[in-house]
Amino acid sequence: MLRSTLRLSTPAFKAGMTPQLMMRSPIAMRNHKMFGTIPQPPGGIVGTVNDAAPVPPANPTKGSYHWTFERILVVGLIPMTVLPFATGSISPVLDATLGATLLIHSQLGFESCITDYIPKRVYGSIHNYAMYLLYGGTVVGLYGLYKLETEDVGLTGTIKKIWNA
Repeated sequence: MLRSTLRLSTPAFKAGMTPQLMMRSPIAMRNHKMFGTIPQPPGGIVGTVNDAAPVPPANPTKGSYHWTFERILVVGLIPMTVLPFATGSISPVLDATLGATLLIHSQLGFESCITDYIPKRVYGSIHNYAMYLLYGGTVVGLYGLYKLETEDVGLTGTIKKIWNA
């Protein structure tokens, strides 16, 4: 029978299990502070318990309008994705619409990720840089889609070539 050379019950092992081992390492803390986060109030609560929650101003690009637009976009993607591969042919206009819709769908998804994981109230300008990078990537993607549609076989043609390779 094989025995482990590490004895978990030895006094030396138990003495080494100090609370400092369970804390974050100083290197990780130093690297986290280089992002320059904005100090938050304890528990994220501003004011007292009896203060009313602030109502955000109405914005048509956020909230229910934004969610409804995303759902319509997703429902529209279903037939546009299946149709070219089921019928075997597609018009260049529908192919470009499919590519642009996929790109916008991806952009909206990444925008939600940035909003959730790099919040402006914590990271400030880093949130803005991430959004600018996302918008720049979307513009580059649209340009690449334009080149693919005008100088090559299009998005679905490229996918068919890759699938049959």
